[in-house]
Amino acid sequence: MKIIKPKAGQESVWDYPRPPIAERVSKHIKIFFDGMEIANTNRSWRVLETSHPPVYYIPVEDFKTGILIPSDKTSNCEFKGIAHYYHIQGESIEIRNAAWYYPNPNKGFETIKNHVAVYPSMMDKCTVNDEVVRAQEGDFYGGWITKDIVGPFKGGTGTWGW
Repeated sequence: MKIIKPKAGQESVWDYPRPPIAERVSKHIKIFFDGMEIANTNRSWRVLETSHPPVYYIPVEDFKTGILIPSDKTSNCEFKGIAHYYHIQGESIEIRNAAWYYPNPNKGFETIKNHVAVYPSMMDKCTVNDEVVRAQEGDFYGGWITKDIVGPFKGGTGTWGW
């Protein structure tokens, strides 16, 4: 593994902390699914963790009504707590377990309560300040890669041992 040195205006995921932190961002976030805009906000949080691209958490009220359908799926994050999932319902298709949230996040992550993250690979597109996001390989973590984030990124084949 060779860590990429960030250029001016870039961040290396290898400089992100562990344990992770939640950071307030005012970047303009949009999410598109099934041919329509389903979320639009300037008041999200991003979670930063060593070796992972940021995951953006958008206020639930900034999603189009009727899009988020509760799922029975849960998972556990040692840092953030128990995640619950949503299916995303479009006009013509539904993607199961495409979004997640923490109804009772652990200490230090209370700010992401009532905020929803999506897997960008399952959406038509996600944008940060109008830049189309590239999905983190593997989708276990759901990171959003933009031109100002450099890796290499954990999550893809052969990276689990890092």
